[in-house]
Amino acid sequence: MIMAGGTLAIAAAAAVFFMQSGSTASGEAATQAAQAAGIDGKEQAAIEAIVRDYILSNPEIIPEAVEILQNRQKAGAIDEIRAEIEAPFANAAFAGNPNGDVTVVEYSDFACPYCKQTTADIDRILKEDKNIKVVFRELPILSEASNDAALMALAAAKQGKYFAFHKTMFATGRPSPSTIENAAKEVGIDLTEARRFISSSEARQEIQNNIEIARKLQFTGTPAWVVGNQSEVGAVGYDGLKQMIAKARGSK
Repeated sequence: MIMAGGTLAIAAAAAVFFMQSGSTASGEAATQAAQAAGIDGKEQAAIEAIVRDYILSNPEIIPEAVEILQNRQKAGAIDEIRAEIEAPFANAAFAGNPNGDVTVVEYSDFACPYCKQTTADIDRILKEDKNIKVVFRELPILSEASNDAALMALAAAKQGKYFAFHKTMFATGRPSPSTIENAAKEVGIDLTEARRFISSSEARQEIQNNIEIARKLQFTGTPAWVVGNQSEVGAVGYDGLKQMIAKARGSK
């Protein structure tokens, strides 16, 4: 049997197969890896032929491998900024258990209808699971009005009324000067203080930071989610969130 060296030999051969399609330097590096695994020239050629035939017969493994690589890269990117994204703005833009074992981070836009749909999913999860912390991050990318609503949400956080405003704003309707003010009044926000904060650099910097992180994590829209080492874009629904939470718990 040609599979000398077992799993290590197959890994080396696969590396040779993929890397030889690239630069000469890559091919040489892959050949050196095969030699380091104790594979001589004839064995290398034979194993490459087997690997090549398998890949051509099962091309679906290529996108699967790419997806695994992308997920690992995303997990690495999340780890680099985890402390930043899981820390709620003003220590108030969150709901649920502040010491929950899993933190769900949602990036949303008040003008996004799919974000509005997620409010019921979040409420259901928070009622059923008392060990979840949900951190909300403003990502106003759809309109100037959604940016105004995001700034008011941050002002609400500074006054300890973030989650109340978040739910009320989505229930009130699409953001506009009147709906934003009505939602703020309904939850008892001091509008004078809120307007003072909205004009501050702190408010603008928080929005900018969220946009930059969204770009780093390759978010293409809202809502966008980070749960553990996972990130998703779109209305994943109650079941999708439950699966992400279960996976995050399983990895602990």
